[in-house]
Amino acid sequence: MVRMWTDLLRGLWGEHPIFRLVLGMCPALAVTNTAINGMTMGLATTFVLVTSGTIISLLKHFIPQRVRIPSYIVIIATFVTAADYTLNAFWHDIHGVLGLFVPLIIVNCLILGRAEAFSSKNTVKRTIFDSLGYGIGFTWGLVLLGVIREVLGFGSIFGMQVMPDTFYNWTIMVLPSGAFLTLGVLLGLYNMLIQRAESKNKVLHTVKTASEGAFTDESVY
Repeated sequence: MVRMWTDLLRGLWGEHPIFRLVLGMCPALAVTNTAINGMTMGLATTFVLVTSGTIISLLKHFIPQRVRIPSYIVIIATFVTAADYTLNAFWHDIHGVLGLFVPLIIVNCLILGRAEAFSSKNTVKRTIFDSLGYGIGFTWGLVLLGVIREVLGFGSIFGMQVMPDTFYNWTIMVLPSGAFLTLGVLLGLYNMLIQRAESKNKVLHTVKTASEGAFTDESVY
């Protein structure tokens, strides 16, 4: 069970799909001009990631090695089609805004990468936890980008006005260039936090090793 929680947390922070692995840049830059768009795309991607990963893990011993990649793409495309039709049927307005980017989930490097690197080599339970971790991590990354861009670009969050009428909207934030700028700043902040945490852990490990060594030397005498 500890291993499964490790699989879950890895995608949430340590190997974040957007800010650490820099995967899924197409939706991250194209659909995050509002928070609701980012959340919808993230949830659709999570659905495809979990369902396709589960099927691939179940069929890993039956899929010939030579055709594994085409087989993965067919499985992924099946669930992307289901997600696309569901969005079109129940949330038609959002589906209209996201447009072509929902079918493009098929070629998202994150999904195919996890299928090849993890789902095809591990059990169904571990695959579900791993897929959920990376899916939720991808979703909160898109939502964060969307919130920042929506607040600065429209003065709202999830369509609700939060900035005063005197606030001057930053038009650049709803443009592709705004997406690049926001992503660049967040990438810098994220990796700075990661480096600080790693440095702190390294110092603690060094102190612990030195203390254990001193204790061992004293025990000899």
